[in-house]
Amino acid sequence: MPISPPRKVGFVSLGCPKATVDSELILTQLRAEGYIVAPTYKDADLVVVNTCGFIDAAVEESLDAIGEALAENGRVIVTGCLGAKGDIVRETHPKVLAVTGPHATAAVMDAVHVHLPQPHDPHLDLIPPQGIRLTPRHYAYLKISEGCNHRCTFCIIPSMRGDLVSRPIGDVMKEAENLVKAGVRELLVISQDTSAYGVDVKYRTGFWNGRPIKTRMTELTQALAGLGVWVRLHYVYPYPHVDEVIPLMAEGRLLPYLDVPFQHASPRILKLMKRPANSEGTLQRIRDWRAICPDLTIRSTFIAGFPGETEAEFEALLEFLEEAQLDRVGCFAYSPVEGAKANALPDPVPKEVREERQARFMAVQEKISAARLKKKVGQTITVLVDTVGPEGAIARSAADAPEIDGRVIIAKGGKLKVGEFARVKVTRSDAHDLWATPSGPRAVS
Repeated sequence: MPISPPRKVGFVSLGCPKATVDSELILTQLRAEGYIVAPTYKDADLVVVNTCGFIDAAVEESLDAIGEALAENGRVIVTGCLGAKGDIVRETHPKVLAVTGPHATAAVMDAVHVHLPQPHDPHLDLIPPQGIRLTPRHYAYLKISEGCNHRCTFCIIPSMRGDLVSRPIGDVMKEAENLVKAGVRELLVISQDTSAYGVDVKYRTGFWNGRPIKTRMTELTQALAGLGVWVRLHYVYPYPHVDEVIPLMAEGRLLPYLDVPFQHASPRILKLMKRPANSEGTLQRIRDWRAICPDLTIRSTFIAGFPGETEAEFEALLEFLEEAQLDRVGCFAYSPVEGAKANALPDPVPKEVREERQARFMAVQEKISAARLKKKVGQTITVLVDTVGPEGAIARSAADAPEIDGRVIIAKGGKLKVGEFARVKVTRSDAHDLWATPSGPRAVS
């Protein structure tokens, strides 16, 4: 009897790093069961689209991607956050084969089994222990939990992904070990709320390599710091125990980098957002963190034009920005996401005012960023090389997360290798990026 060729599945992955990890889990399971991942719509027997539904622009992008997959292939399974937003997918694209919500590997595979059964023997297919990843070989996202216990009024994530569920710390550390063994040089720790890791299980003690370890952010970062790679913390809610990881950064065991979404500075607006409402306390904590770890890079995000925001409150936000001197900042004009409680608040800010405030905010931050980066000119720093071409290399410093922060552009870096650490001397800067040349030994551990 002739052996049937393996079934081929196309994959489109949209959204945030947490969605990327969901995609990687699905792709790993597909490969484990013998499916082939097709590079084009034409080559695929079926297409899975992992969607984002956080803001209106993301919803539109996801619906467009589903439409393109239907037009090019015709057989589409939809998963991700947009799938959790009622019937919007089926109302827009009634021909999709199935729709699931986020973090739903089993449900996606059930749909694949129904619409593309696999005659191949899954026991003959081998996958690497680190699974299938969508990132380059030298860095990877490490998701430590799913869901969120907060109920921020501008956010619908809990309605799509549920309450916080922490992964067992032994599983997290085993995955991290496998990634490092596979050549990963940078682990990016992600979740909806990284500093809440373990709250849902009351910080119970787990086990890793036979030794006890608490399910808690501090203990997790201490363990990850022993793996000998860069460890970068994202989505860190500013709980008091965040202070415990700053000394690890000062000692060089963790990257001196914190991604803390402050969102605003006005106490009244923060209360309307259901966020911590103490900008003075935040400024003092930033000063304390930098006193312990002067090289600390702080990334944050803010919302301009939140319902009810007055011009005076927006000006207070700009004053906070000037005083905080944050390194990396993103600002979104408020988007009335369907289902967000903030949409019912009084005194909505007109769209043109929201966008004008966003532009003013970013103009202020651009000057701050340019001034902070200029101080690095003349310094010799360690970078991780992302790409190499005939004209040089593109790398990132400890201050730069992939895709969202700046780059280090290395002239005469053609002999560097992707995924290696290198020492470079910074020669110039702008508001976002650094330029450098190789300095000293080509690579460092």
